[in-house]
Amino acid sequence: MTEEELNDLTSDCPTLYHMAERGSWASIRDRGLLSTSALLDLYGVQEPQRGLIERCHRPSSVELSAQGLPRAVVRDQIPMSDAGLKRCLPARLTPADWYGLLNEKVFFWLTADRLHRLTGAKAYRDREHDVLEVDTRALVNAHRDRIWLCPINSGCTKPMPHARDEGAFARIPDYPYADWSRKRRRGERVVELAIDRAVPDISHFVQRVVVMKGASVVGVVEDA
Repeated sequence: MTEEELNDLTSDCPTLYHMAERGSWASIRDRGLLSTSALLDLYGVQEPQRGLIERCHRPSSVELSAQGLPRAVVRDQIPMSDAGLKRCLPARLTPADWYGLLNEKVFFWLTADRLHRLTGAKAYRDREHDVLEVDTRALVNAHRDRIWLCPINSGCTKPMPHARDEGAFARIPDYPYADWSRKRRRGERVVELAIDRAVPDISHFVQRVVVMKGASVVGVVEDA
C-alpha cells in the first residue's frame, strides 16, 4: 500500500469501530485496549485455564477477576468453530494456531456496516455493547508499524469458511490495496485493522463511546 492509497483508505473509512463488553469502557480508558493475550497477562491467568481461553474455541464469554482489578470479560467466539477452521486453514495450521494468532491482536472494523453485521447477528442482537468510535488517521499515525490489515473477517467461519492463513494479515506497506481496489467497492477493500497486543493509549483516539443494541445507538457513554 502506498501513502496515496493509505490516504484513500483513511478518507473512505475515517472512523474505526471496536465492539466491547457492556460497561468495559472505564477499564479500557484507564488500562488501554488489550488483546485477549494481554488481558490474560494482566489478570495473571495461568495454565491450564490460559490455554483453554487462548488456544481453544470459546463458545461463551469468560469472566476474569483478580485482586485490585475490575471484572473483565473475554468475549465468546460464536462466529467461529473448530470444524469451520479445519475446512479453511492449510494443513500446517491447526484451529489452536488460529485462535492463538487472533488472541494476540486487537481488532477494529473499518465501516459501520461491518460493525452492524456483528451487533445485529443472532448471538448478539439482544445484548447491549460498548462501541468505541476511533479516529482512523490518528490511530494509524501513532501505531503504523504495529498495524495489520486483513481483507476478510478473520474471526468468522459461518456460514462459509473462506480460506485463510497467517498471510491474510499484512503490514501497511505490504497490503495489496490496488488489487483489492479492482475487486471491491470502497469501504470493503480492507475489512479488519488489527494491532499487535494492545493499544495502551486508545483514549487519545476515541471520538465517542456509545451503547449499541443491534444497529441502534441506545446511549452515549463518552463524547469527545
